[in-house]
Amino acid sequence: MSASLAPGVTRREIWAWAMFDFANSGYTTVVITAVFNAYFVAVVAQGAAWGTLAWTSATALSYVLIILTAPLIGAYADAFACKKRLLLFSTIGCVIFTAGLALAGPGELGVAILFIVLSNFCFGSGENLIAAFLPQLARADALGKVSGWGWGWGYIGGLVSLGACLAFVSWAQAQGQTAAQFVPVCMLITAVLFALASVPTFLFLRERSQPQPGSDKPIAKAALARFAQTLREAEHYRDLLRFLACTVCYQAGISAVITLAAIYANQVMGFSTQDTLLLIFVVNITASIGAVLFGWLQDRLGHRATLALTLLGWLGMVGLVWVAHGPGLFWLAANLAGLCMGASQSAGRAIVGLLAPPTRLAEFFGLWGLAVKLSAILGPMTYGLTSWLSGGDHRLAMLITGSYFVIGLLILAGVDLERGRQAAVGGTGRLEQ
Repeated sequence: MSASLAPGVTRREIWAWAMFDFANSGYTTVVITAVFNAYFVAVVAQGAAWGTLAWTSATALSYVLIILTAPLIGAYADAFACKKRLLLFSTIGCVIFTAGLALAGPGELGVAILFIVLSNFCFGSGENLIAAFLPQLARADALGKVSGWGWGWGYIGGLVSLGACLAFVSWAQAQGQTAAQFVPVCMLITAVLFALASVPTFLFLRERSQPQPGSDKPIAKAALARFAQTLREAEHYRDLLRFLACTVCYQAGISAVITLAAIYANQVMGFSTQDTLLLIFVVNITASIGAVLFGWLQDRLGHRATLALTLLGWLGMVGLVWVAHGPGLFWLAANLAGLCMGASQSAGRAIVGLLAPPTRLAEFFGLWGLAVKLSAILGPMTYGLTSWLSGGDHRLAMLITGSYFVIGLLILAGVDLERGRQAAVGGTGRLEQ
């Protein structure tokens, strides 16, 4: 491990960084993927035909807010060297608003939408900030491996939160409780575990950045000035911009799968809440393996080739889901999605780390966050609208989702990582693609 870390970085510190992936994964696993989304459609929206569209619209609103703020938050974090402080604020917000989801009962649409928008906004902002630490912690030739460690450990965190919720749901159902009674408690469990697991990050992760010239200006003016400079120099970073366009496409497909997996399992495959939780639990194990395995492979096979391989895997998953009419093929497709999920998301984070200038890490990871959240609007909204317009044809919606992976592959073919790395650091060395 030590050979993969940047000078001065200890094993304890890389563990503390990875612990944030461990901590925040419970939110995406329980709230966005496995429990609250299906609860929102079936209980909060009371099974209405517009329930899936309402869910995707609520998450889309939170992503719009991230898109509008992420580059400026990143520019501010770089200018004033305060990634860790902003990460703390976003974590506190996500924990509080996740607990607030416990107040959303049957028919209480306004409460559910308010807290899902706020919690998801805080989660997405924190996700960008923790990613911006990666290039300062790992050597350039080990970004894929270290990113994979974090993402793999993150899925273990998702398993812990999901396992705790699954245990409680099993007990609650044995007591005769309904989803309206046990899902709110699952939100409280998720919030508490997020808070506890993130403590090592704030104790041991160091803020290595230094305030940049111009940070003596008013906060808003300094952040806007840095972002305006990036826009003026955008052509200089054309390979990064192409990769961000690629990210928008393939992450749109991934976001649709993550956001709507439990809904698809419930509405199409007839899975119960307990069945769905068990499925997501197993898929998190597969995703953890995929993140670590492909992170190691990425530094050997090449970043672009590894990502392309995972996108082909996503296309295979879409095909399996489309033809699946029984649990066997659906379980196979779900685990293939898990394997590709950890790999593709970890690979994307590592590639941005390669292409981002060392003095603008938070800003450029903010742009990456912008691309990811834009995709999180496009993918689920495409799925939701297709399902609504087709009278609830989830199979057609899933098939159309697969087109995003095809477009992502086509854009990825035009990304030159060597040229992009040289633009970021001014180096002349070769970089395997």
